[in-house]
Amino acid sequence: MGSGSVSYSNLKNASIAFLVPLPSILFYSSFLSAINGGPKSSSSLWTWCYHHPLLLANLLFFFNVNLLFWIIGLIQSSHWMIDPYWTVIPVMLVHFYSTHPLAQYNWLRSRIVILLTWVWSIRLIHNYLRREKWQWGARQDWRFTLLSQHYGTNWCWASFFAIYVPEQVLLIGLSVPFYVVHSVNQPLSIWDLVAVVVCVSGIVIAYIADTQLHNFVEHKNKGILEKGLWYYCRHPNYFGEQVWWWGMAVFSWKLGNGWGFVGALANSMCLAYVTKLVEDRMLKQDSRAEAYRLYQNTTSVWVPWFKSSSPLPKCKDA
Repeated sequence: MGSGSVSYSNLKNASIAFLVPLPSILFYSSFLSAINGGPKSSSSLWTWCYHHPLLLANLLFFFNVNLLFWIIGLIQSSHWMIDPYWTVIPVMLVHFYSTHPLAQYNWLRSRIVILLTWVWSIRLIHNYLRREKWQWGARQDWRFTLLSQHYGTNWCWASFFAIYVPEQVLLIGLSVPFYVVHSVNQPLSIWDLVAVVVCVSGIVIAYIADTQLHNFVEHKNKGILEKGLWYYCRHPNYFGEQVWWWGMAVFSWKLGNGWGFVGALANSMCLAYVTKLVEDRMLKQDSRAEAYRLYQNTTSVWVPWFKSSSPLPKCKDA
C-alpha cells in the first residue's frame, strides 16, 4: 500500500472517529435544551431522560457504540474503533453525569475527578497513537482477530456479542463512580486524598510501564523485557490500569456506595483473562518460550515484587 493510500485511510478513519459520537452529543444537547426550557417544552421522552440518567447512559451507549460502531466495523472489516474509544467514553460519561439536571455534588470533588479522568484519557490515547505510529484504525486488536478466526463465518453477528456488549458492561460499570460522585453531595475527607493518590499512582505506573514496553519494541530487542517495572512483575501496565480504576472506586465507597467496586472487580477479572491470552501468545513463540517460562516462574504476575530466584539468562537471537 502506497503512502498516499495510507494517508487517505488515516484521514478517513480519523474523521470517522471524530464524527461518530455526534448522535449521542446532539441527542443529549437537545435533552438539556428541552429541560432548560421548562416543563411546558418537556415531552415524555425528555421527562424519562431526566429521571433515569443511568439508563439513559446505557441506551446512548447501546445505540451509538454497540450498534453504530458494530455496523462501521462490519463495513470496514475491522473493529478498530473500540480501542481509541475506550479512552474517550469515560470522559464523555463523567461530563454526562456532571451536567445532568439531577446531578448534585461537591464542586471540588467533581472537578478533581473530571481532571483525573482527562489525565488518564490523554495518557491512554497517547499510548494508543504512539503504539499505532500515529495512525487511526491501522489494525484491530489482535484478540479480535483471534476471535474472528474462531467464529469463522459466524463472526458477522458474533462480533456484536463478543466485542461490544462486554464493552458496555465494562465501561458503564467502571464509570459508576462518576455517577456516584455526581449524585451525592458530601464534604471532602481524607478518603478523597487517598483516592487521588491511588488514581495518580495508577496513571504513573501505567505510563512508565507502557513507555518501557514501547521503547523495548521500538529498538527491536530480542528476548523478554525484564527491566524497569517489568523486572518486578510481568504486567505492570495492567497493574497500573487496575490501580487507577480501584482508586476511582474509593471515591464511590467513601460516598456510601460500595457497589461502585463492581466495575473495577469486573475489569480485574477481564484483565486476568487477557493476561492468560497474552502469556499463551508469548509461549507460542519458539524464540521466547523458554525464557518466558522462566520469567513466569520467577516474576510476579501483576503486583510488583522481588524475583523469586536468579535473573533470566540471555535469550539467543532468533
